[in-house]
Amino acid sequence: MRLTHLHLHSHYSLLDGLSRIDEIVNRAKELNMPAIGLTDHGVMYGAIEFYKKAKKAGIKPLIGCEIYIAENGMRDKRAGIDDKRYHLLLIAENNVGYKNLIKIVSAAHLDGFYYKPRVDKELLRKYSEGIIACSPSWLKIMPRRKI
Repeated sequence: MRLTHLHLHSHYSLLDGLSRIDEIVNRAKELNMPAIGLTDHGVMYGAIEFYKKAKKAGIKPLIGCEIYIAENGMRDKRAGIDDKRYHLLLIAENNVGYKNLIKIVSAAHLDGFYYKPRVDKELLRKYSEGIIACSPSWLKIMPRRKI
């Protein structure tokens, strides 16, 4: 069975990721991975570079983002509100999902930013089409699914 990493941070995940896009794609190619997912924390800065380089290497690029959930609403900004941070992994399933992911991440920065870019369930419902969502902590035990 060949491995596909769905949850991977690049150097665009500040203080969490180290690998540059070239290193990620080259290593995936070395390991004969059919696909690989880039899911940086709260940002999609590397998405286009990753997409182009993965396609050129013959690897299916899975564009995603690990987002922060604002449990009480993304516009609610008061001290200590997000002391417990909840993350959610979003991966674009198709072009509609990619466009919705861009909307989600943009809104997280423009409307929900409070120490971190945050979203709420209402925004996720509005832009859920074409997006696969899962808990980043449970990826290791999820059943294999064709994407």
